Amino acid sequence: MTERLPIDRRLAVAPMMEWTDRHARYFLRRITRRTLLYTEMVAAAAILRGDRERLLGFDPNEWPLALQLGGADPSQLAEAAAIGAAMGYDEINLNVGCPSERVQNARFGACLMAEPETVARGVAAMRQAVNIPVTVKCRIGIDGRDSYEDLRHFVDTVAAAGCRVFIVHARIAVLSGLSPKANREVPPLRYEIVHRLKAERPDLTIILNGGITNLEMARGALERLDGAMIGRSAYQDPFLLADADRLLFGESWSPPSRHEVARAMLPYIDAARGRGTPFYAVVRHMLGLFSGQPGARAFRRFISENGPRPGAGSDILTQAIALVPEQGAAVEAG
Repeated sequence: MTERLPIDRRLAVAPMMEWTDRHARYFLRRITRRTLLYTEMVAAAAILRGDRERLLGFDPNEWPLALQLGGADPSQLAEAAAIGAAMGYDEINLNVGCPSERVQNARFGACLMAEPETVARGVAAMRQAVNIPVTVKCRIGIDGRDSYEDLRHFVDTVAAAGCRVFIVHARIAVLSGLSPKANREVPPLRYEIVHRLKAERPDLTIILNGGITNLEMARGALERLDGAMIGRSAYQDPFLLADADRLLFGESWSPPSRHEVARAMLPYIDAARGRGTPFYAVVRHMLGLFSGQPGARAFRRFISENGPRPGAGSDILTQAIALVPEQGAAVEAG
């Protein structure tokens, strides 16, 4: 395990359901040491009654690491936050941005932007329960409450409860009529709204999310904001993060090559299989590692065809790696 580093909010990878599980995060940490990683959203109620190791377990190599919670009940959020803090998470984040109908039916996610006082009570309860940062991830608005004044009221109300960090997806969430996928693409990006928020509340840490697909865009966001969050691009082409530590955090260390990243996963895969984790549950997160490189398609195909088979193990990954010509440790900045 490398040295445990403190949170630095200049760059983060977004929490993504079905994607940013513990195996994906361990893999991404082989590429970047400093980028802040987030869990998938975990319902606070599920933590209180479910298998906590399955829901919250992680490898210490994943630090710095934030736990994202979903919920609206202050007591449940406080208890779940305390559990997360005791397990070693560096931050507790409240999801106030997910637009899915299932999440709305459970009364959390983006629909809570219509209830800033509810969010404030949840934040206050979590802050009382933990000694680590409690942050909020939200949209710039929702249908029916999409003016800048609505956003400002939401932020001011939640900030008054002690939240100092807001991760703002620069689109509104349309809660009726658009799927979660459409909500990531159809509502227009409005970075100027996030810039105005930061200008008017310079005391708050404001992180930009939405439409950031590479490190140059992330670095550009830092000219006016406190950080940037990359979503699906970092999952589909994870090696775009390889130069993040140098470009955004000022580190001098040389990142590994794609081949070195892939080989570094072999012991982890063997250990995970020893705990009963199927091979493909880990390696599916690696399919984009060689994106854009000669042999990338053969790598993906070999893993996709052979990885899900019963008994598949790290030899499948070794064979897939051999299909990609080794090109040294050249790094693309994205």
